[in-house]
Amino acid sequence: MPRKVTLFTGQWADLPLATMLKKAKSFGYDGVELACWGDHFEVAKADKKYCDTKRAQLKKAGMECYAISTHLVGQAVCDNIDARHKTILPDYIWGDGKPEGVRQRAAEELKKTAEAAKRFGVKVVNGFTGSSIWHLCYSFPPTLPGQLDAGYKDFAKRWIPILDVFQKNGVKFALEVHPTEIAFDIASAERALQAIDYHPAFGFNYDPSHFGYQGVDYVGFIRKFHDRIFHVHMKDVAWGLAGEAGVFGGHVDFHKPNRYWDFKSVGRGCINFEKIIRALNDIGYTGPLSVEWEDGGMDREYGAKESCEFCKRVDFPSSNIVFDAQFDKAKQS
Repeated sequence: MPRKVTLFTGQWADLPLATMLKKAKSFGYDGVELACWGDHFEVAKADKKYCDTKRAQLKKAGMECYAISTHLVGQAVCDNIDARHKTILPDYIWGDGKPEGVRQRAAEELKKTAEAAKRFGVKVVNGFTGSSIWHLCYSFPPTLPGQLDAGYKDFAKRWIPILDVFQKNGVKFALEVHPTEIAFDIASAERALQAIDYHPAFGFNYDPSHFGYQGVDYVGFIRKFHDRIFHVHMKDVAWGLAGEAGVFGGHVDFHKPNRYWDFKSVGRGCINFEKIIRALNDIGYTGPLSVEWEDGGMDREYGAKESCEFCKRVDFPSSNIVFDAQFDKAKQS
């Protein structure tokens, strides 16, 4: 049976959820992955009545939901907090803006998100972790002995109590491996798992677009972490576009002609989704394919519709037979 194709609502939070659901349905989606911002899913309000009402709203719209996403608050748990975070965080998380207070309030919100997810009836919360050591990525001036270790210890100290709450509630946290997070490629993802002693509630929201332009084996990631792929984002990216701004972006805005890479509507970039579907089949992933639509050069409604069509076209079920087994006379009719 084909996987469900859903639309991540994070880039559509300027629209009320009721409007978003109508649009997603008209685009052909089976459901939505609700962002924990805007009015799409509000953790602070998510008591049983709120969750029941939200579920009824989805059902009335003919839509399903398998995951909620807390990228913005999750980012603040481990980050070096500055004025940028004020623009993405709820006021009650930002508070007075003192960094450690922000981090602690964000951590408490993540615990509440796990509890809200259980009430709402989803098993996966996608998001970011933030990182206290992302600024050391290039290692110049040379990274001092112990600095990176300290960053992973900080991640473990802050996230293990959160993950324990996820585990208690039967919910998984799926990190979207991504630059600026504690894990941004295969090597750092493995190190993050080691830091938390392979906590059973921690895994990944697989998104190939963050690997391709870095030169990371995005199909190999699926196979290496086959038991930790809790959710999948379908997002495309093109690279090799120009030579003025490289992999690090050159402080150039998205969708500028001098960027080396840029996000594209699904099917219009360099990602080989055929290989991804085959790898997902091989590991037995049966969850949704959730479109995270980003393309600065295309109308988003046009792009969301064509991305849905692409995902349904490229997806296919795995085989339950060995094709040449039928050469055996005993199996012939």
